[in-house]
Amino acid sequence: MAVDSDEGARVESSTGAELVVYESDTIIEPYEGMGFDSEDAAKIFYDDYARRLGFVMRVMSCRRSERDGKILARRLGCNKEGHCVSIRGKFGPVRKPRPSTREGCKAMIHVKYDKSGKWVITKFVKDHNHPLVVSPREARQTMDEKDKKIQELTAELRNKKRLCATYQEQLNAFLKMVEEHSEQLSKKVQNVVDNLKEFESLEQELLHHR
Repeated sequence: MAVDSDEGARVESSTGAELVVYESDTIIEPYEGMGFDSEDAAKIFYDDYARRLGFVMRVMSCRRSERDGKILARRLGCNKEGHCVSIRGKFGPVRKPRPSTREGCKAMIHVKYDKSGKWVITKFVKDHNHPLVVSPREARQTMDEKDKKIQELTAELRNKKRLCATYQEQLNAFLKMVEEHSEQLSKKVQNVVDNLKEFESLEQELLHHR
């Protein structure tokens, strides 16, 4: 099964049939071997799954290529993953601690870029160690400031990527135009050089006959 990142609301099965994911009440559970067209498609799917189940997705660690820095694998989990570490000074807490949403939850999926060009789930941990909030609206309200900031930055990053792609296209078009112009200029210069050589040859021949 592969999730279409462009359509967003459709899942294509191995038989070619399309299933509605986001516009129905059906919750499609992740499974090991499930494939996506991109990392963003995997995030969108797991985020939708999280909202329907009653928890908030957290974008977690990733593994990058040592050669070009591209992301090769990503871990997506619950926002209650891990534990809040209190910062203490010599005489007690430095500041009044905020209520923590971290409860050490292990629920997550691990997606990895496959040779086929798909992002494939290689690990799925289903169970949560805390009650799930049924209402998606309530689930969104349980996000701490870090989760909100991550979502804002993720959205901003997507916009920047689209902008960079547009700039890249414009730059490529400009470079192509410069290259064509340079080629034409080179031909003109070569013609001038050839004409000068021909003129010098005629001049030498004339001097020889005198």
